[in-house]
Amino acid sequence: MRLLHTMLRVGDLDRSIAFYTELLGMKLLRRQDYPEGKFTLAFVGYTDERDGTVIELTHNWDTPSYDLGNGFGHLAVEVEDAYAACDKIKAQGGTVVREAGPMKHGTTVIAFVTDPDGYKIEFIQKKK
Repeated sequence: MRLLHTMLRVGDLDRSIAFYTELLGMKLLRRQDYPEGKFTLAFVGYTDERDGTVIELTHNWDTPSYDLGNGFGHLAVEVEDAYAACDKIKAQGGTVVREAGPMKHGTTVIAFVTDPDGYKIEFIQKKK
């Protein structure tokens, strides 16, 4: 068994695809409209679906936004340099909600950004 994907419901699919591909550097792997169901699925990731876990962005055409709830935590992405990753996000108009620095009670360097729908993405700096 292996983890295939995490699904996020998004209000504006093109805006979300732009965030994940342009700001986080993922690739749009596939996108398909389902006119009878009035929804679109788009899959983004750093590797092909057969080689790694990806994110499924689900856009229901008649729903412009969602309440995030309090059960979902975040997605985690390993980065070479969390400080530089935050600078890049800010320079491209993204939102950093926790600047890069050592985690509380530890030494691992982390940061948090949000995507256009408010989902949190944690940057975890790669250990040297």
